[in-house]
Amino acid sequence: MPTDEDPIASRADDDRDLYDVATWEERTSLDGLSVALYWLLTRSAKAGVVLVALVGLLAILGSFGLGLLFDPAIAILLGLSVIPALGLAAYVYVSDVTTGEPLSLLVATFLLSILTATFAAILNSVLQPYFRPLGFLGIVVFFFVVVGPIEESVKLLAVRLYAYTDDRFDAVIDGAVYGAIAGLGFVVIENFVYIAQNVDMAELTVGIATLGAGDGIAALRALAGPGHVVYSAFAGYYLGLAKFNPGNRGPIIVKGLVLAAAIHALYNTLVGPVTGVAAGLFGLPQVVALFGFVVVFQGAFGYVLIRKIRRYRDAYLDTRDAVGADVEPELDEFEQ
Repeated sequence: MPTDEDPIASRADDDRDLYDVATWEERTSLDGLSVALYWLLTRSAKAGVVLVALVGLLAILGSFGLGLLFDPAIAILLGLSVIPALGLAAYVYVSDVTTGEPLSLLVATFLLSILTATFAAILNSVLQPYFRPLGFLGIVVFFFVVVGPIEESVKLLAVRLYAYTDDRFDAVIDGAVYGAIAGLGFVVIENFVYIAQNVDMAELTVGIATLGAGDGIAALRALAGPGHVVYSAFAGYYLGLAKFNPGNRGPIIVKGLVLAAAIHALYNTLVGPVTGVAAGLFGLPQVVALFGFVVVFQGAFGYVLIRKIRRYRDAYLDTRDAVGADVEPELDEFEQ
């Protein structure tokens, strides 16, 4: 079975110096320069990703006009549209039985997700025209090949850029927490874009008119929002699992992304046809049929996510109690 050591290092005694032979640590000035250059390159790459994402976000926001950013009615609509997603993300957060996650990492992940979401917006817009001529089948392929994988990847990127590398990311379940927060950030910017597209700029002078123009889309986005939290919490959980299983890190991350992307694409594929069939079959208003579909679909996968989180919680509590039971006899023996 492969090990993390070279054969020389595994067989040599502790007194033999194997520096630059089979082991390495920072000793010389050249070593120090190499460490500094590596640190600079990795940080520069991350900074470059963030900068490009920021430029993309500013371009998207600029296309709607800055007036929307400061309109109270838009803020109200956006706030209402993210309430269900916020509630679900909060549930995932409080379900973490390990040490609480610091606010700084949560906020950073949330903001980074808003930025990285611009990559998905741009790529989706660029690639969709190639699938549209193929009709419904082309759109389904688009959901499974483009939308699901790209959107789940950019949400996971928000976690990977900062929180993942922090020492306070110290348990598998933390991945689900930060994944859920990344999903929430994605919901905020996506809902803002949808609401902005459906509100006439001329109506911004009258707050009530703005609310009336956007209440329908806000309600629809409120239904779609929790799904993003569920998908990215799944992917985030496997990112956490990968962090603590470095030997299989790649396949574990891919498994989480495939799972999240497949659920995401399946929702996008089914939501229109199933809602239409249900509305016609049962004589329901379209919005009622949509609500029913969302509750069933997102509820089913949300339940699977909750089961996974509870399984981790039970294992954590069992092992913690087992450690406590092992410690008590030792303390009793010491006291005697």
